[in-house]
Parts: sequence; structure tokens; C-alpha cells
Amino acid sequence: MWSHLNKLLFWAMLSSVTCEKAVLDCEAMKTNEFPSPCLDSETNVVMKGQNVSMFCSHKNKSLQITYSLFRSKIHLGTQDGKGEPVIFNLSITGAHESGPYKCKAQVSNCSKYSPSFNFIIVDPVTAPVLNITVIQTETDQHITLHCLSVNGSLPINYIFYENHVAISPVISKYNREPAEFNLTRKNPREEAAYRCGAKNRLPNYTAYSQPVTMPSTGWDSCPFCLELLLPGLLLPLLVIMVVMILILAFWILPKYKAKKESVPEVGSRLCVSTAQDGARHSQELQYANPVFRDVAPRQQEAYDYYKPGCVYAELTF
Repeated sequence: MWSHLNKLLFWAMLSSVTCEKAVLDCEAMKTNEFPSPCLDSETNVVMKGQNVSMFCSHKNKSLQITYSLFRSKIHLGTQDGKGEPVIFNLSITGAHESGPYKCKAQVSNCSKYSPSFNFIIVDPVTAPVLNITVIQTETDQHITLHCLSVNGSLPINYIFYENHVAISPVISKYNREPAEFNLTRKNPREEAAYRCGAKNRLPNYTAYSQPVTMPSTGWDSCPFCLELLLPGLLLPLLVIMVVMILILAFWILPKYKAKKESVPEVGSRLCVSTAQDGARHSQELQYANPVFRDVAPRQQEAYDYYKPGCVYAELTF
């Protein structure tokens, strides 16, 4: 009996010493060799449905550590690692999965938690629409580029390109309004293709507009320019046409008609001499319309030497 009691006492003392040593070792690890783990991801900005990888690591590379990942109080997985970070692959399907996330590192009965990590969910931008306004002068084209993405989380950063080369600084818009950029093409001899890009906080994702080609200067080769300028020119052109019609109807045509009526027709009268009787009473004259005939070329010289200003006709009283 005493032998049995001695054995129980021995194992109780051994267990007490072991537990005390474990507690002492855990306290020593907590203060010196076992700091809190780190939880990180390649990016904290994601869109719905995006797959992400979370990395849980520890500064102590010599310990075999058990890592557990939690979202709020939900346990998502456990992995063992030593010296290298462990990777947890997730899919962010909605706002409820944005966080907070924590990583737990455990050695024996010692454990530490990482700081919280949260994802920011944004909507990706859609392909922007590029519009161009052109003011044509004799030598230059003054161009205004307008770019707008109708979807995507704000703010949105815009950049304009000419022939795939950036020509503008980054233009940030915090409201749903188009970005604008002005430029001047001086004596353009070649075509130029313009487009714009839109990007928000979502990394590695930029949406581009369809390119718009501007032909070289010259209205014959620039139907696009005419199409752009037509809305602004339509009203002035109509006003000019109405003014021209009024001038033609009330000024030019009446003058032309009056002038036409005041000029006698060629050959309508003959210049004749007047005869008076002995009592010096004027005699009534009769006018006749002469008839002219073409003269043959061989007879032309006979008429050249005699070209009277008046033609006299014999009158019968």
C-alpha cells in the first residue's frame, strides 16, 4: 500500500514540475522568442469574386509553428510551418468577407494573434468613352478630349494618349464627370489616333477607350472634322442663307428687272431726218423696224469703210 502511495506521490510531483517548467518556458518565449505573427496579402484592394492569398508568418524561423486563420470568430483553416510563411487562399465574394482577418500562431500551449487585416472592395471601371471637339483654323486644329467611365468606384484617374504615347498628366475625378484635356495640332501632316485610359484603386486593372483617328488638315480629307463642326455651324449657315435670299429677292432682282426694262431693244427704232413744208409745220414721221441680214465674208470689206451712225430711210407722206 505504501509502495502504491509513493508511486502516486512521485508522479504527482513530476507532473507539477513539468507543468511549472512549461509555464516558465511559455513565459520566456512570450517575452523573448515568440512575438506576434504577421498577416498580409499582395493587395488589400479587391473586387467582388476575386481570389486572394493571405500570408501568415513569424519572425522566429527555428520553431515549428501552427498557424490558424480567422475571419471575425470564424475559423477558416490551420497549417503548420517552420521558417517560411504559410499561405491561405480565399475568394472574396461580398462585403461580408472583407474582414477583419487574424492569424494565430501557436507553439505548445503558447499562442499569439496578429493585428487585424481588412480588404477594401471596389467596383472595377468600365471601358471609358472618348469624345473629341475640334475647332479648325487656317493652319491649326484646336482639340478638346473628353473621357468618361460611367461605372467603377471613385475616384477614377484618367490619362490621354496620342498614338499610344501619354500626352497628359493623371487627371483624378472624385465625381462622375468627364476628364478634359486641350491640345493644338499645328500644321498636321499625318493622322493621329487618340484614346484614354481609366483606372481606380484596383491594382493592375486599367480600362481603355476605343481609339479615335483624326485625319490630316484639309476639309476634303477630314469628313470627321466636318461632322464634329456641323452642329456648331448649322445655325450660322442658315442665317447666312436667309440673308442672301432676302438680298437676292428684294435688292438684286428688282434692280436687274428695272435696268432690263429701261434699255431699248437693238433695232427697235431708226434714226430718220424730218421734213417740214413751206409753212414750217412739222410733218408726222413714221418709224420702221429695219431687218438686218448677215453679210458674206467676201463682202465684209465693202462695208467696213462706211459705217454710218444713223441709217436714213425714204418716207412717204
